[in-house]
Amino acid sequence: MTFIVWFAMLGAVLLVLALSSSYLRWAPVTTSVVCLGLGIALGSPAIGLLQLDLSKASGWLEHLTEVAVLFSLFFSGLKLRLPLRNPRWRTAFYLAGPVLVLCIGGVSLLLHYALNMSWGVSVLIGAILAPTDPVLATLVQVVDAQDDDPVRFGLSGEAGLNDGVAFPFVMLGLLLQRDPGEPWFIHWVFGDVLWAASVGALCGYWMGRGLGKLTLYLRLRNDDSTVSPNDYLALALVTLAYVITEAIQGYGFLAVFAAGLGLRQAEVLTAASPSDPAAEHLVQPVVGHQHVAPELAVKGDVVELDDSRVAAAIMLGDMLAFGSLVERALEVFLVTLLGVVLLEHWDWQGLIVAGALFCIIRPLSVFLTPLRQGLDAPQRGLLGWFGIKGIGSLYYLFYAINHGLPPSAAAQSSNLVLSVVALSILVHGLSVQSLLARYQARRKRTP
Repeated sequence: MTFIVWFAMLGAVLLVLALSSSYLRWAPVTTSVVCLGLGIALGSPAIGLLQLDLSKASGWLEHLTEVAVLFSLFFSGLKLRLPLRNPRWRTAFYLAGPVLVLCIGGVSLLLHYALNMSWGVSVLIGAILAPTDPVLATLVQVVDAQDDDPVRFGLSGEAGLNDGVAFPFVMLGLLLQRDPGEPWFIHWVFGDVLWAASVGALCGYWMGRGLGKLTLYLRLRNDDSTVSPNDYLALALVTLAYVITEAIQGYGFLAVFAAGLGLRQAEVLTAASPSDPAAEHLVQPVVGHQHVAPELAVKGDVVELDDSRVAAAIMLGDMLAFGSLVERALEVFLVTLLGVVLLEHWDWQGLIVAGALFCIIRPLSVFLTPLRQGLDAPQRGLLGWFGIKGIGSLYYLFYAINHGLPPSAAAQSSNLVLSVVALSILVHGLSVQSLLARYQARRKRTP
């Protein structure tokens, strides 16, 4: 399959989405559902325009899905403005910790005892499918830094944090398929769990916070708050946080998410109080990179802002706009690609695993975990239902294939994971708008 054919496919899908956007906004489906359907049509035997051999393409697919997850994690962290001591974070910690581990355990037990898979493959697939995806779950995550809704904030924090918990279990699944005589357990506990997670979180956070403060200082000193390339800064921080953390054997995904959190805290430091509005909400859009005066309109009023708030506002606003564009483009391409290969890799056992994971294992894990944050039953129900699977699971799959997964296990894992991810895109994509609309209406009625 030539590059020009894939390039034409991407252009055609983007054109369809652009022309149908006015209709899709009123339809009870997400863009991902449409892309999945278009991919299935383009890859079906009846049309046969596109084909892809996953065994040959797993190398570049690993890196492409890796890039998509990295960008999504960074900009997700950038939207979370509440300090870590805020009670809202406890829900995210519980979801990314005990709930995730229970989901991995539940899926592993199901695969081993019900579908007769080995423990190594069962744990691997459980770790691949348990995390909430940071890319496809954007509809149920926080809208921006002002959004502190407990459900959306909890899901956003979970999507950013759970890679630090899931990835050690991906490694455990691979290790369980090696020679049982190898002394790998101690290295897994201290290397893959304790060292990698702590180094990733600390390195990323302080890098993001430090570079954020340095950038604002230099722009104020040189009177350069409006024309600096903030997209370059975002790319640099994502790249450096990931590469440096991986070089010291830490988890790069966790570092990139923490870098977004750290950069946001650099913005918070420019405010008179942490309860002040996020800086990007205080400025009007900048046209033609003109100089922004210190008097900026806020909801029809004129508010005095010092130069540090102006610089932070422009920096964060540009970054978030850039991140939204990159996320959507990568999501469209990867979900369409999933549709192209789905019919060839469909596994009916995915219906069993998806049904158990979506309707029993995750909801039960959420209700059994003592979240204790004033969440009522409907909110817990939404947290249990919206454990969306997506691009992150595809990355873990291709990582495992390229790092020692036996060919027979690779084929079995690929078919099952692709099927469950496609089912998640379908069922969650069809339900998200109606459920969120009912939730918002209920929130408005409840003081």
